Amino acid sequence: MNKGKIALYAIIALLLIAAVTMGVLWSNSEKEKTEMQELFSIEKEELESEYSTFATQYDELKLRITNDSLLYKLEQEKMRTQQLLDELKQTKATDAAEITRLKKELKTVRAVMRSYILQIDSLNRINTELVKENRKVKERYKEASKTISTLNEEKEVLTQQVQLASQLDAQGIKMYPAKKNGKKIDKIKKAKKLVIDFLIAKNITAPTGEKTIYVRITTPDGNILTKEQSAMFTYENRELNYSIKKYIEYTGEDLPITLYWDIE
Repeated sequence: MNKGKIALYAIIALLLIAAVTMGVLWSNSEKEKTEMQELFSIEKEELESEYSTFATQYDELKLRITNDSLLYKLEQEKMRTQQLLDELKQTKATDAAEITRLKKELKTVRAVMRSYILQIDSLNRINTELVKENRKVKERYKEASKTISTLNEEKEVLTQQVQLASQLDAQGIKMYPAKKNGKKIDKIKKAKKLVIDFLIAKNITAPTGEKTIYVRITTPDGNILTKEQSAMFTYENRELNYSIKKYIEYTGEDLPITLYWDIE
């Protein structure tokens, strides 16, 4: 075999080897490309699932809070997450750059979600503590109200007792007919006056100062002797007629009183 044929065979062999190598390389490249597409497709599906989960979690979180400001922020974050999800759905599985960007955005969404969960848990814990404290305050208020009610009842009883104790007591009341000059007589027909004598007893609990004394003289048929029908005073929420009225200065000691009724 001459040298020319040997050289030709060598060239052909080299071309065949190169062709086989190129074929193998092309086959491997296509295989890697297909595998990458499948990988990005799977990653895209996983990202869509995570974005959908976060959008749902925002709705669930909104049910756990009543703070208007936080509700507004959650709604904004939900809208942003939904927007990213829509962008992801419109992205092709072969667009590696866009999928990588949305994957980074997902990290931000996850961090924001975590911060809101912590805030809501903190607020709920505070609210729970406040509810417990409010319950305790209400219980203490009820107890205080009962105590105050009891004290008021006791105070009312004591007030009544003090009022009774501070009332002035008229002792030794006597009434007899008298002449015009006030001298006592035996015959009622000749009487010009009726004299009423009594003693206001000593009382250290009664307030001192000016007092008003009212005397009611009753006839046998139950009528009150009075000079005018307008002569009235208030006693135990009733308006009563009086026969005689007199102002005295009470000092807390025994005080004798003499009153006169002119017989007409």
